[in-house]
Amino acid sequence: MSDLTGKTVAVLGGTGPQGRGLARRFAAAGLDVVIGSRGAEKAERIAAELSEAIGVTVRGAVNADAAAAGDVVLVVVPWEGHAELLTELKSQLAGKVVVDCVNPLGFDKQGPYALAVEEGSATQQAAAILTESRVVGAFHNVSAVLLEDPDVERIECDVLVLGDEREATDLVQALADAVPGMRGVYGGRRRNAHQVEAFTANLIAMNRRYKAHAGLRITDV
Repeated sequence: MSDLTGKTVAVLGGTGPQGRGLARRFAAAGLDVVIGSRGAEKAERIAAELSEAIGVTVRGAVNADAAAAGDVVLVVVPWEGHAELLTELKSQLAGKVVVDCVNPLGFDKQGPYALAVEEGSATQQAAAILTESRVVGAFHNVSAVLLEDPDVERIECDVLVLGDEREATDLVQALADAVPGMRGVYGGRRRNAHQVEAFTANLIAMNRRYKAHAGLRITDV
């Protein structure tokens, strides 16, 4: 937690289930959190609801203002708008640690599947766009249902953290460690992000079959 002292965590796409859930857990852990959305009104409304629910102040703003306010900025937006948003916010995200949480997935009658990404993965696409940011991939495999459930006190799962800059990956591991039950585990460089993002399709298929909210645990580390 010492690495996070005085830092603001921004969650772009913080009004969706995954973003809302992560914002809830980080704020409950005592971190300064601002959630971003395309519209300020929606962001402020969701932030007020979270603040009331957990008894800690959460701020809301348009994505550009949230990005500017954050020291660590999580990208939790739909894959379809990923490249466009990051391109728009390149200047606001310069010099920051940007955590890409996006899973490029498709769905058909056979279930979820991983999409091909020209750059290799969403994390690598973010790094290609945000050339002045330190991009880390993380929080791909965490259940939004569990994150948002107020009756779940601990999120019992490991978070694979992928990046090329040790200081940045250490910081994101500390961010994961801040949530009770959650643990950040270094998972390799950005070039290894594809299989971590894609594995979310397997987890969704498992959860549908077993009516569960499965996550990952890494043994012997």
